[in-house]
Amino acid sequence: MDAFTAGILQRIRNTEADLVRARESGDDFLAEVELAELEDLQRLADEHGVRYSVNA
Repeated sequence: MDAFTAGILQRIRNTEADLVRARESGDDFLAEVELAELEDLQRLADEHGVRYSVNA
């Protein structure tokens, strides 16, 4: 696995965890921000052929 792939996968995992925490705390604004970030990361991964699974 190259550095780009490892980095994007780590960022996706971190953002998924942040999204779960935001939802659990009831912070709707933060949840929307994290969801938008996750969607951007997933789009970037797709564009570069990086395979991932969604956990959030």
